[in-house]
Amino acid sequence: MTRGIKLFNLMGFEVRLHSSWLILGVLVVVSLAGGFFPGEFPGYSRADYWWMALGGVAGLLFSIVIHEFAHSVVARHYGIPMRGITLFIFGGVAEMGSEPPNAKSEFLMAIAGPLTSFLVSACSFAVQAVIVVLGLPGFAAVFSYLAWINLLLGLFNLVPAFPLDGGRVLRAALWAKKRDLVAATRIASGFGSAFGWFLILLGVWSLFRGNVVGGVWWILLGLFVRNASDVSYRQVLYQRAMHERSLRQLLDAEQAEPQDITSDTR
Repeated sequence: MTRGIKLFNLMGFEVRLHSSWLILGVLVVVSLAGGFFPGEFPGYSRADYWWMALGGVAGLLFSIVIHEFAHSVVARHYGIPMRGITLFIFGGVAEMGSEPPNAKSEFLMAIAGPLTSFLVSACSFAVQAVIVVLGLPGFAAVFSYLAWINLLLGLFNLVPAFPLDGGRVLRAALWAKKRDLVAATRIASGFGSAFGWFLILLGVWSLFRGNVVGGVWWILLGLFVRNASDVSYRQVLYQRAMHERSLRQLLDAEQAEPQDITSDTR
């Protein structure tokens, strides 16, 4: 993934926008202005629906950033180097420079994102209720959308399919039980690959039902999850191989050193 356009720094974390996120943004705006808001909150002008949709997509962007920010804060606490937060077509990602040092840090870092989304959802529901009392239903509609989208974001990420947050929670549990990161990643990645196939089949089913946009979206998301789970597993294998290679080189150097001293003595 390319680095994208830098938006701002959030407590030391660089937040970037990948060009593909613009596609997601446009799709969300069109969907909200043309479907969700008119259906759920009738009686407004066409212009009002577009403004509400723009507010919704801005809130969605904030929601994704704060979700990934929660991951990043916990990662930094455990000394995991973070390259920043990047928003792209399938949401966002907190880019880690290395794997977590242990199962506990993996679990806490993974669960922080969904818990934050649930917190944002609860706050949005509360704000919506206050705004309704104040007699501003247009703004209440935006916060209603943000409340539900954050609830869905948190639930979706809890699916035990690596590298989703739920998959990382699963890997943390397997890691703690097996004491083997590679074995835990292999199993969690298997769940991720299976979930990817499920999304692809869901997309094909949607296409046959005439939902072209939704079908294509599920297929692309499924392909992304499958590829990400495979790449993540191969990355862990590569890191393990490099670690073992470095360890062998160190041991070989220590074993060769006495021989050199003996040779020099003669």
